Amino acid sequence: MPKITFVKEKKTVEVPAGANLRCEAQKAGVELYKGVHKYLNCHGLGMCGSCRVFVKKGQDNVSQPGLIEKFTVRSGANPEAYFAYLGHEEELRLACKCSVEGDIEVESQAACNWHGDRFWG
Repeated sequence: MPKITFVKEKKTVEVPAGANLRCEAQKAGVELYKGVHKYLNCHGLGMCGSCRVFVKKGQDNVSQPGLIEKFTVRSGANPEAYFAYLGHEEELRLACKCSVEGDIEVESQAACNWHGDRFWG
């Protein structure tokens, strides 16, 4: 069975193959949402972009981003998700749209890149 290691929380959980990352994080008591998003979010539909995580290790062990996830994160429709995406193109995922197929390390509550490397290009 795959293992998810939540880096900030120093917690590792074993999950069934194909499990949804958001659901498994909630079961493990890991808080994916910050601030008002704890109460105002899309409940796993992939539209709000507030369940962003960085998959630090094991990017090959998660599902590929789908159309909804790409639109929410990469189009600029959600500025906060887009600024988190800048500089982390390979590791930013929405937990609600991510299926776990193997061992991964995840950093929850992905921060925005308001003024860092690669911000302007």
